[in-house]
Amino acid sequence: MASKKEYLDFIMEQLSDLPEVSSRAMMGEYILYYRGKVFGGIYDDRLLVKPVPSAVRLMPDAPMELPYEGAKEMLLVEDVDDREFLCSLVAGMWEELPERKKKVRR
Repeated sequence: MASKKEYLDFIMEQLSDLPEVSSRAMMGEYILYYRGKVFGGIYDDRLLVKPVPSAVRLMPDAPMELPYEGAKEMLLVEDVDDREFLCSLVAGMWEELPERKKKVRR
């Protein structure tokens, strides 16, 4: 099941206090970036984030879910209505996220 654009718009509005948050459509879902690093995505109208230590600390009881078959598990963000929490979660994760991989040109 593909995610709805309206859900993406809602999440992007919730994160609008953070500079440099962007999204990219990919196979009916959306990859989310903060300051150039992938922090999570929207899969089947669920906000899932990478399980970096700061995210696990902020959401110790969050369930781990698969974004799609064959992927690594990610943390489900259940309280998407709390704008302040979402912004602090994403901002706190940034230092622990891996750098964006460079594309190799042939």
